[in-house]
This record gives sequence, C-alpha cells and structure tokens, in this order.
Amino acid sequence: MKILVAYDGTDQSKRALKLAQDHAKAFSAKTHIFHSKVTDLPQKEHEHDKEDMEKAKLEMEKQGIDCETHLIVRTITPGEHIVNFAKEHQIDEIVIGVKLTSKVGKFLLGSTAQYVILEAPCPVVTVR
Repeated sequence: MKILVAYDGTDQSKRALKLAQDHAKAFSAKTHIFHSKVTDLPQKEHEHDKEDMEKAKLEMEKQGIDCETHLIVRTITPGEHIVNFAKEHQIDEIVIGVKLTSKVGKFLLGSTAQYVILEAPCPVVTVR
C-alpha cells in the first residue's frame, strides 16, 4: 500500500502527517510526503521547505515507516500536482489537512483539498 500525505508545515498538515503515520503502521504502507508550490522562484529558494520535510521524514522513519519526500515547484496548482502524482505512482490513499474557518470555507474546504477530493484516483482522507 502507498499513502501520499500533503504536507506544507501547517498545523493541519501536521495532523494529516500523524494520521498518515498511523495508517502506514497499520497497513505496512510506504508513505510519500508531498509538498507542492506554485511559484516562479528557483528551487534553491525553498530550503526551509526541504528542511521541514526532512524532519517529517525522520519522524516517520523513527516509527519504522518507509518514507520518501517530494518537493515540487511548478506552475500548476498544488491540487493538480497531488492528483497527477497519485495517478503516476499508483497511490492507494491521500491524506490532506483542511482548514475550516467560515461557513463558506466549510462548504468549499479550500481549493486544493476540494480539487483533490473531486479528482483523486483513490480515497482521500481529510483532517482538520
């Protein structure tokens, strides 16, 4: 089994990472920690993101979980990156954090989460 966790260092993504860790242990799954940014800045400008992801990876590995990190910087949306990666790598489950701040926000879940939920080729678990 392969699990993709959308991770950007926010509290929601940290909770998603914890749930992905629990699922990975329960199902002996490989985990892909995935961070996507839409920017025209060079990749070298994202050292903080890389360091944060490496810390998350070390936590997974301490629990005996096979884990890879993926930092993607391109011009398509993070939701599109997540869905494309899931399709290309035959991901079995996506775990993504959502921030619900208003009634409208609760309805829409945020553009990235909404896109992933609607377009993913596998089950999507959301975490608040």
